[in-house]
Amino acid sequence: MLARLVPEVEVGSVVRVLADDPAAAVDIPAWCRLRGQEFVGAVEDGPGYDVRRVR
Repeated sequence: MLARLVPEVEVGSVVRVLADDPAAAVDIPAWCRLRGQEFVGAVEDGPGYDVRRVR
């Protein structure tokens, strides 16, 4: 879903990914590195991760 959504938001926008899969903590930062996007970090108050569109 993240791969489909990121091209639809403006560069500089942050997308919050809600995921309760424990593997997401590793998979989402890895996806960001591979796709040239910025992993902002995990959300403190829930199972979420913020990703900023860089390009």
